Amino acid sequence: MIWLILASGAASLVVTAILRRYAVARGLLDVPNARSSHSLPTPRGGGMAFVVTFLLALFGVASGGAVTPCLLIGLLGSGTLVAAIGFLDDHGHIPARWRLVGHFVAAAWGLTWLGGMPPLTLVGLRLDSIWLSAPLGALYLVWLLNLYNFMDGIDGIASIQAISVCLGACLLYSTTDNLQAIWLPLLLAATVAGFLFWNFPPARIFMGDAGSGFLGVVLGLLSLQAAWINPLLFWGWLILLGVFVADATFTLGRRLLRGERVHEAHRSHAYQYATRHHGSHLLVSLSVAALNIGWLLPVAMAVVSGKVEAEVGVFVAYVPLIILAIKYHAGKRE
Repeated sequence: MIWLILASGAASLVVTAILRRYAVARGLLDVPNARSSHSLPTPRGGGMAFVVTFLLALFGVASGGAVTPCLLIGLLGSGTLVAAIGFLDDHGHIPARWRLVGHFVAAAWGLTWLGGMPPLTLVGLRLDSIWLSAPLGALYLVWLLNLYNFMDGIDGIASIQAISVCLGACLLYSTTDNLQAIWLPLLLAATVAGFLFWNFPPARIFMGDAGSGFLGVVLGLLSLQAAWINPLLFWGWLILLGVFVADATFTLGRRLLRGERVHEAHRSHAYQYATRHHGSHLLVSLSVAALNIGWLLPVAMAVVSGKVEAEVGVFVAYVPLIILAIKYHAGKRE
């Protein structure tokens, strides 16, 4: 299995190079404007490299018995639909309302094949009613895939986040004797790493909506699959995803309170203000990795080991992230 994962990472690197040459030849460039965080025209759409290699490699992982048929169908259907919507939007324009409809269809597909929303307990309340859990599950997936799109605004940040979250999840599975679950996050980390070679600051190609939305929905589905194994693993995943969730949610909340159109492009996320303040994409993207490894991973491990209550762990993990969001003016009008 490890050879399949390594080969998939190498394939993603090669396919990204091919996509970059194609984008340059066809003039598919992201030209800087007043709301951009980059200064030079840069090829876009490179995320399709890890989308394709991950989806194809899924069949190999499934043949080895590491993926159930239902999970395979769920990931294939949801991931393909979200990537297709993003690809079409990257090459033209799809109205926001139709993108949202497609996202909810993808979320419903994934939830159905996972067996529904896993039963979770929140502040003593068991969320096992289908009328409550199904809408919450769909909203969770749709928000994750959209926030991942929002947070993919500087070189390397979305790739580094996905890799560190996936590797962190592998460690959580290992410490809870769930080694059979490591292969999917390990595969996603490998394929995204192949793309990161070209996306590392200064980026030579951008991910695009197809790649960022795909990462969001797949990470969401993997976190829900983890909850079926052990509910504590879901809270571990939610903690690992904290940097993106906190920044995007806090920013969205402030913009909603001002009555702004939240689907329109802007540069008011904390990571964007931090990039302009420090003048470095590399520093901010590596800081995300440092937060994931040095802060969020230890808290997640404490939760899945049962040493810390899930709600307490999430609170402890997120409070410093909210403080950072406030420090860097997340959601403040530009």
